[in-house]
Amino acid sequence: MTAPFADRLADAVRQKNSTLVVGLDPQIERLPACVHSEAQGGDARARAADAIRRFNEQVIEQVAPFAVAVKPQIAFYEILGPAGLEAYEAAVTCAQAAGLLVIGDIKRGDIGSTAAAYARAHLCPEDSDGMTRPAADAVTINPYLGTDSVAPFVEAARTQGAGLFVLVRTSNPSASELQDLVIEGRALHDHVGALVTRWGSDLIGDCGYSSVGAVVGATAPAELARLRADLPQAWFLVPGVGAQGATAADVAPAFGRDGLGAIVNSSRGILYAFGAPETANWQIPVADAARQLRDQLRQAALQAAT
Repeated sequence: MTAPFADRLADAVRQKNSTLVVGLDPQIERLPACVHSEAQGGDARARAADAIRRFNEQVIEQVAPFAVAVKPQIAFYEILGPAGLEAYEAAVTCAQAAGLLVIGDIKRGDIGSTAAAYARAHLCPEDSDGMTRPAADAVTINPYLGTDSVAPFVEAARTQGAGLFVLVRTSNPSASELQDLVIEGRALHDHVGALVTRWGSDLIGDCGYSSVGAVVGATAPAELARLRADLPQAWFLVPGVGAQGATAADVAPAFGRDGLGAIVNSSRGILYAFGAPETANWQIPVADAARQLRDQLRQAALQAAT
């Protein structure tokens, strides 16, 4: 059986001395011109999907020495239809072959057989009927429908060694409209955090953290610090660094004193570090951006440990 996601993530963080996650959010109009020129396919969507596949392969090669995981956002692939979903699966396979963990940024949330199908589709590489598929190591999920929408993913975490990151306090500007509402004396995101603790209580690995984690944005530093104290055994996936305005220093409260407990995502700030699509040797700025943020996050984790 696959080792628990929490322990696999802890091992990756320790081995690479890195907490960096690179988001694979490919915007077709921003890809390098040379990637577009090499793309093949019978129609526009197929060519776009092939360009994305080629771009991802080269990005993964450049960031693999510095990152512990990649996080493909499925919306950028779904928009291209079947060819786009093939490109998503290709990214999963390529990243895992490069030794990276894969967090499928799917943000699914439904109930019953639908939730079970989502969990199977994204976290189970093989079904009892013999069907196989590329599977992410972890996914993001939306808990708005409650425990019965999360239960199939928790079961997949238990049986497949997979991980979950539950949306708790996100990084977008309007997150406060719902997530900060005060209910029974506590913010709604605090109630969700308590559920994350409950859902992950029997999935705590040898590393001391659970395979059921939380998405907590770096753009809400006060909430980040409080949630770290309230959820000491949850891995945090922290978005918001880079294009959304937060810095590596802002995420220091997310880390435990052991240097673990958090991984930090950057998408646009790394993917498009080369600037204009016409830039030659665009891979070099991508690698440099990943290296620099990896180093900055190391300092943030050290700050938390002191």
